[in-house]
Amino acid sequence: MVLIMRFIILALIIFLIYTIIKYLFNPKRKLELAHEQKNFFLLDDTANIRKNFLLTYNGVMFEGEKYLGTTERSFEVISIFIWPKKVACLKGLKRNDFLKIEAAIKKQYPDAVIDWKSPVKEFLEK
Repeated sequence: MVLIMRFIILALIIFLIYTIIKYLFNPKRKLELAHEQKNFFLLDDTANIRKNFLLTYNGVMFEGEKYLGTTERSFEVISIFIWPKKVACLKGLKRNDFLKIEAAIKKQYPDAVIDWKSPVKEFLEK
């Protein structure tokens, strides 16, 4: 009976350690933390083209939609649409901030054309 209790306690401790490690390395937790601290963080599954990416910059959350197409070499992401989750949070951002975001996305998807949705699109066209 004591041996079974020890085994159950050991299994519980291993399960707790596994859960804590899994929580600490969760990318969504890192995104939320960067959003709260107003840092830059890009959460993207590059292997899954159909899955949108999330990006936080200066306390503003953006979502991006990727579209696959052909280049001279292969099939690549050729078009990306980005929009803010909350338009009211854009207060204080400058043109240079949006250019930094585009540069970070271009590092991962060099063949992509980045298009912004309203109201950022109108702001950048001025």
